[in-house]
Amino acid sequence: MSADHSRAPVLEALVEYRREGRLSFTPPGHKQARGADPEVREVLGDAVFHGDVLATAGLDDRLTRGRVLQRAQELMADAVHADHTFFSTCGSSLSVKAAMLAVAGPHEKLLIGRDAHKSVVSGLILSGIEPVWVEPRWDAERHLAHPPAAEAFEEGFAAHPDAKGALVTSPTPYGVSADLRAVARVCHRRSVPLIVDEAWGAHLPFHPDLPSWAMDAGADICVTSIHKMGSGLEQGSVFHLRGDLVQPKLLGMRADLLSTTSPSVLIFAGLDGWRRQMALRGHELMGGALELAAGVRAAVEEIDGMHVNDRDDFCGPGAGHGFDPLPVVIDLDGLGISGFRAADWLREHRGVIAHITDHRRIGAQITHGDDRETADELLTALKDLARAAPGLRPAPHVEVPSPAELRMPQVCLPRDAFFGATEDVPLDRAAGRVAAEMITSSRPTASETDHLSGCRFRGTPRDGLAFIHTWRRSRPKCPPRSPLTALAGFPRPARAFSCPRAAVPGSGTESVRDPAVRRGARMGDSD
Repeated sequence: MSADHSRAPVLEALVEYRREGRLSFTPPGHKQARGADPEVREVLGDAVFHGDVLATAGLDDRLTRGRVLQRAQELMADAVHADHTFFSTCGSSLSVKAAMLAVAGPHEKLLIGRDAHKSVVSGLILSGIEPVWVEPRWDAERHLAHPPAAEAFEEGFAAHPDAKGALVTSPTPYGVSADLRAVARVCHRRSVPLIVDEAWGAHLPFHPDLPSWAMDAGADICVTSIHKMGSGLEQGSVFHLRGDLVQPKLLGMRADLLSTTSPSVLIFAGLDGWRRQMALRGHELMGGALELAAGVRAAVEEIDGMHVNDRDDFCGPGAGHGFDPLPVVIDLDGLGISGFRAADWLREHRGVIAHITDHRRIGAQITHGDDRETADELLTALKDLARAAPGLRPAPHVEVPSPAELRMPQVCLPRDAFFGATEDVPLDRAAGRVAAEMITSSRPTASETDHLSGCRFRGTPRDGLAFIHTWRRSRPKCPPRSPLTALAGFPRPARAFSCPRAAVPGSGTESVRDPAVRRGARMGDSD
């Protein structure tokens, strides 16, 4: 029996709740807007409060006999060809942690692309999972990281055959995706699961001209943020499961460990409505967005000093695999201004808010929510920016370090560094110390970020910070090193941690117990 995607269980239950005039003596305390501050009601409208009810013993009965949420999740799974779907009202930052915990446990290894989001590193700190970092592909000309190649994951598993699975981020906020089918094959030859952080790919299942999405490419768990490229509310996330390498009950238990006991029905309703919208009209809506984006791209390319990055720039040998044209990424090198200054000018002088900003680019995210009117307003603002650029302060020269220069030895698990005895030291005295906090700094190098917990500083950090949280011990005692580790000159880990595995320096497949920097290539919001 085929699923009826004209139904929206959460939305229908909300209508029923209001129709029956149920009188609640439970949270939320605003009591269907009656107790809310009048000025708040004026700004937000009463509909927000009307949709803010308890999920259990509110929207559904105390035993959830109506299966409202379950039916909505089953419809979502059917729409995107997954076996199981889980809703999250805490963003993909929670979803990706739940996925990690379902695949690996404390002191077990997980292959992770170095371009991972900060939520992945938060998951490492919370879980005690040992990451094996897999090197992204680096565009030295454009100073941009692309998702790792399947060959890099192959090398990672060869060096660490006891790894429990792999995690890759695809697509990036720049619209570049990995060869997920090839990465999935690498994992499945070893009967271990692949997790895909597809936060920027909620729209991918709904049009053939978009890159292949994770479930269709063979991923076992896919995490996606409906609020990024979809119609969901902020913090609306779903994670999908397919195959038998991860048990759905286990994944649900891990999510329950992290989830709130007071989920937002408003966010559930947004997820449910997005699924119905895409199941019924997704091809039409995504087709319109692609056509609009193509027109915007062509028009921006005609503006002097601007270049729209396209497939030829971002994909090919040694670069990305797939390309999503909806993120319109504009290189401003010809204008002589930075993306940061351009974004500030657009916001202040034209009321236009850019998405991606880095040392040489800005990005405009086109979705099915845009139309010719919003596109024309964007193009007018960009033309005005080009005219104003000669009068703006020029972009400072940015000396972008190579990935090798950014490497710092990581001498312990991120969790052990984060929860160890610490002290604050001035940055100019940080060399040789072990960072005990996670630092996510938006470098002027196209979304390069460092997550430093457990890393040993090789020199004075380049970030504009005065102090850094470090271990009190600058060089912890440790057991004897293996011959290869000693030969490579790697610092020894603390006695409380396992000895490092042998790894070739710079191979891109070092374990966290080996010297490796924690560097990423994601920016933007965390969910």
